[in-house]
Amino acid sequence: MAKHGKPLGIDIGGSGIKGAPVDLKAGELAGKRLKILTPKPATPDAVAEVVDQIVDHFADVTGDSPIGVTVPAVVIRGTVLSAANIDPSWIDTDAEALIKEHTGRAVTVLNDADAAGLAEMYYGAAKGVQGLVILTTLGTGIGSAIIHDGRLVPNSELGHLEIDGYDAEDRAASSVKDAEGLSWDEYVERLQTYYDTIEKLFSPDLIIVGGGISKDSDDFLPKLKLRCPIVPAQLRNQAGIIGAAHLAADLA
Repeated sequence: MAKHGKPLGIDIGGSGIKGAPVDLKAGELAGKRLKILTPKPATPDAVAEVVDQIVDHFADVTGDSPIGVTVPAVVIRGTVLSAANIDPSWIDTDAEALIKEHTGRAVTVLNDADAAGLAEMYYGAAKGVQGLVILTTLGTGIGSAIIHDGRLVPNSELGHLEIDGYDAEDRAASSVKDAEGLSWDEYVERLQTYYDTIEKLFSPDLIIVGGGISKDSDDFLPKLKLRCPIVPAQLRNQAGIIGAAHLAADLA
């Protein structure tokens, strides 16, 4: 088995856990992604077991290289402090220590939107952009990453801004568009309110929109009227895996 292979990125989501080795020079997956359904309940030990299966699956390619793991939660120094779309038992779990115990590998754990932000910064729409970049992921909720002059400001949670008495993601996440059967024009109205608030608070130089809905960006981004440019994420749903692997290799 290769001693030092390619770093492995693993993205823990509410419905699936996805992983793949990453080619850091090209900024792309170095093999076919493996997806395993998120266990129910998604307790730390149950999820760490699935992460271990993914690590074993790619062992020939990755050797003993570090792994980067994303979670839909606030993460400070490897400890999970919130639990969006995962079991509440994650709160206060030292996820890095737990996953290291299960896999025997060096582990870096970070917020999923932060991982996507790093991937866009190194390889995608934020590459080489000076000033303030805000990435938002529109999905089950709204994740965010803040990048200033090429440095990530972690755990920003801009999906939880209170706007007109609502948690922003309760009105503007893409899951809400589906649940409420909103037309693109109705959804754009909500996004306009959300991104106007982001602009008013942060005055970004660029806004990047990721999440599964970004593949339909032509249906809504051109209709938004903002001061700064707003563009789709380039790495789409691979961004979390790529960003996590990049950070793990960086910190190794």
